Amino acid sequence: MSAATSIGPALPAVTGTPRRRRGRWNVPLVAGLTLFALIVLCAVCAPLLTSYDPIKQNLTDAFLAPGAKGHLLGTDAFGRDVFSRLLYGARVDLRVGVLAVISPFVIGSLLGLIAGWFGGWVDAVISRIVDMVIAFPFLVLVIALVFAMGPGTTSIYTAITLVGWVAYCRIVRGQVLIAKEQEYAMAARASGLPTWRILLRHLLPNVVLQAFVFSMSDIVLTLLAIVTLGFLGLGVPPPTPDWGTMIQEGQQFILDKWYMSTIPGLAVVLTGLALALIADGIVEKANK
Repeated sequence: MSAATSIGPALPAVTGTPRRRRGRWNVPLVAGLTLFALIVLCAVCAPLLTSYDPIKQNLTDAFLAPGAKGHLLGTDAFGRDVFSRLLYGARVDLRVGVLAVISPFVIGSLLGLIAGWFGGWVDAVISRIVDMVIAFPFLVLVIALVFAMGPGTTSIYTAITLVGWVAYCRIVRGQVLIAKEQEYAMAARASGLPTWRILLRHLLPNVVLQAFVFSMSDIVLTLLAIVTLGFLGLGVPPPTPDWGTMIQEGQQFILDKWYMSTIPGLAVVLTGLALALIADGIVEKANK
């Protein structure tokens, strides 16, 4: 008889690894949220990070190189501090970019919910309107509407709402067409619940995830539209700092003063990257 059988069953080997395996980190979501939080924090804490007024001109200090006279990123053609304009421009662009997505998200999701649930002539009318709007390129239509209404944040909100809701409508409508045939939706209908309660309490929470994920990418598209409008002189009226306006003002000096337009462009790229990572992370988390 062996020693193991004489003293009872063998004990499990003791190792340094825990028995329950911890869940793996959602790297894209964590990275995206961290990067976006840093960008938002820099925008919110702009008065603490720089002492320069972003709209105050000082022509005697025009075109200073980065680091000269305490200007971290130099100055522009009017002697304004580029770093302070970058931070305060983030406040404007992020606020407009996020708020401009809320109305299309809400309107498009509700119309898609109604179209997918009721079908028939209701679905036909909403779908034909969607087809007409989506036939035009998003950016071209937004520029045309803002040009017709005049520059300013109100025009930007209105134009993006009139154009952007169609994408959410199509996404939610497609999800509702599938979800309304599921057992939980059929059971809710058979129980005699009011239509509004079935739509808002039972269907909407189950079909809105894809629209929410798309909204992360839509903020990037909206931000690019805002920057493009600023570049064309149709965005936020001067002297309020704006990334698009900064790129437009610096593009004529790109060979000598590359930082004036390149750095705001990098800010747009980093913000878009952060939001794209957040969207990928949400999809990864939902598929687990």
